[in-house]
Amino acid sequence: MKKIKKRGAVYGVIALLLCAAVYLNWSYVDAPEELLVAGQTGADTTGADTGAADVTEGEDYFATSRLTREQARDEAVSTLRELSESEDADQAAKDEAAAQISALADDSVAEANIESLIRAKGYADAVVMIGDSSVNVVVAPPDGGLQATDVTVIKDIVVSETGMTAGQVKIVEAE
Repeated sequence: MKKIKKRGAVYGVIALLLCAAVYLNWSYVDAPEELLVAGQTGADTTGADTGAADVTEGEDYFATSRLTREQARDEAVSTLRELSESEDADQAAKDEAAAQISALADDSVAEANIESLIRAKGYADAVVMIGDSSVNVVVAPPDGGLQATDVTVIKDIVVSETGMTAGQVKIVEAE
């Protein structure tokens, strides 16, 4: 009986973490209708509107990257959830699937936190992708491009939020 309650508690915590990750992602990603409008605006521009088109395309890149990241993560969680609920899988496989779901939820929350902190430091936007042994950050550069101080600020944020070393962090300037 204790084992059933413990398993229920674990699934409850995982569900809560996933809900928090989805909420945070939803808070920071444009709605799909807004993406479609932004995409049409960029496609219909003439020479006089190129400045607006560049801004729209830049914003669209970050929104599209977040959406793609979350769709891939949702597929992985769905597959892992199927495995964890499968009657054919042994307990070790179910436990591993639950652990991976929890890790994905933790990564989602950390990515949203890092993106928020980077924007709080004055950068227009950023998208963060946490892997097993590295973190990739694509950041909208300030006027004049990213400087060494910018890279240091961003790396400090990533290192403090993930516990990874500065050598595991790759920062790329969006164009």
